[in-house]
Amino acid sequence: MYFYIKALHIIFIVTWFSGMFYIVRLFIYNTEAQSKEEVEKRILTNQFSIMIKLLWKAITWPSAILTIIFGIWMGFLYGSIPQWLWIKLGFVAALYAYQFTLQRIYSDQMKGIFSFTSQQLRLWNEVATILLVAIVMLVSVKQAMSLVWGLVGFVAFILLLMSAIRIYKNLRK
Repeated sequence: MYFYIKALHIIFIVTWFSGMFYIVRLFIYNTEAQSKEEVEKRILTNQFSIMIKLLWKAITWPSAILTIIFGIWMGFLYGSIPQWLWIKLGFVAALYAYQFTLQRIYSDQMKGIFSFTSQQLRLWNEVATILLVAIVMLVSVKQAMSLVWGLVGFVAFILLLMSAIRIYKNLRK
């Protein structure tokens, strides 16, 4: 039974992350549509609003909820909670906090409030990537990785990712 629950947990993690990655892209496109001519702006905003609502309500939130349900179920079936899992749960808590910030952006954009620039949203989109890498590395490597080297690798990854974003921004200009 444990492995079936684990498989469902992984499936909903994948769909949840897919939703989080794509929703921010749609937020970016919707934000950029606001600078278009009125007719084009209205058409794009309507289309992006439909896409954003469907993705958020039909995929992202249900996947987030099912991920936590199957994760808790796995925890009960597994029995004990090893040290590495506590650290992972900290990253998962950060991921749910990130989900709630996306909910705020979603709610604002559905009301026609665009509080963030497309560049700010591009940077914010990478938070999910950082958390994904941290969680997958932790789950995959577990005890084979020391805390110090894990943190060094995590910081190095963040610096590399931010450098890549800066390079991409310069290329776009």
